[in-house]
Amino acid sequence: MKETWRWYGEPDPITLEHVRQTGATGVVTALHEVPDGTSWTAEDIATRKGLIEKAGLEWTVCESIPMEQCVKRGDSDAPSAIGRWKDTLANLGRAGIPVVCYNFMPVVDWTRTDLRWRTARGTGLALRFEMVDFIAYDVFILGRANAADNYDAGLVAKAEIAFKAMTEAEKLALETNIIAGLPGGALVQSRASIAALIASYQGIGHAEMQANLLTFLKEVIPVAEDFGIRLGIHPDDPPFSLFGLPRVVSTPQDVRNILAVSDSPMHGITLCTGSYGSRADNDLTAMAQEFAHRVNFAHLRNVTVEDDGSFFEDDHLDGGTDMVAVIEALLRAERAAQAKGSTFAVPLRSDHGHLLGEDIGRKTNPGYSYIGRLKGLAELRGAIRALTRQLDKEEATA
Repeated sequence: MKETWRWYGEPDPITLEHVRQTGATGVVTALHEVPDGTSWTAEDIATRKGLIEKAGLEWTVCESIPMEQCVKRGDSDAPSAIGRWKDTLANLGRAGIPVVCYNFMPVVDWTRTDLRWRTARGTGLALRFEMVDFIAYDVFILGRANAADNYDAGLVAKAEIAFKAMTEAEKLALETNIIAGLPGGALVQSRASIAALIASYQGIGHAEMQANLLTFLKEVIPVAEDFGIRLGIHPDDPPFSLFGLPRVVSTPQDVRNILAVSDSPMHGITLCTGSYGSRADNDLTAMAQEFAHRVNFAHLRNVTVEDDGSFFEDDHLDGGTDMVAVIEALLRAERAAQAKGSTFAVPLRSDHGHLLGEDIGRKTNPGYSYIGRLKGLAELRGAIRALTRQLDKEEATA
């Protein structure tokens, strides 16, 4: 496996020199400054790649090429938008970028209600999704029509109590956390714009959304094959419906449906253990064992899920996922592929991280502080080293 680090370009408070100091050799980035609806030019890609290589690193993964809403809805504008996506993909391929991670989440990208939640164990400040607070926003602040019908009545009652206790400042902070844009997410939204976007999905259910994803895949997989780019679709985060909208990359069956489109090694998944792990009925060890041979990118983080569906981001080796077992499945699949001639090393990154120490008072992108991710990377690196030694011994005695 290949250690990588997510970097948001020169506005990122973490520099490429800081990235080098982590020991990671690969960079995960995208041209976040390019507006949605615009193909990335070969020149802009080359500039970003040259900046990374000048720092002694490699642009290992592009995460993500923006996915326009019309593609997810299957609008009449979808073919031209898919064409722009394919143009960008081809330009990345010409530049030698080996992996592209993307997602198919409608309206909002990864979503949390609290970006600075103090953990009970005192391990810093974590990202949290509080179900009651999200319902309070959807039903009582955004005021989406019939929103209460999408939730358990008991939780709606708790959400109403929570809403009535909120100050105006607290309501605004909650809205900002949910819709105002997170690193790598969609453009910043307002209450009016997100309500309009949600309404634009009227009549689109799970089957329609799934069909639109499959249409997209059939268009882009041949381009990925032409340029030798491994695609990895990122799961929904969280992996359940938000704002009553369908999500189609949330469960093992969703993954099976997606992978059935093509058996090409260029068509695979991003195994984000935190995203899939935010759903209590997803068994991450079983998923890793079933899909490891189709994992083209790995986001390794951990979450603890609570009874009402709330969750918080835990330490990398704690939480509900047996991270060591997941890594073992990935390492075994990678070795099996290499025994058949593959030279591909699955890129991994220490995803998210608690705010720790001096980072608490510094400017950081939510989830992407330096010390917390570095701590996580060190823990993951230790697990990988120990498992690699174990597998080496197994092979030596086989």
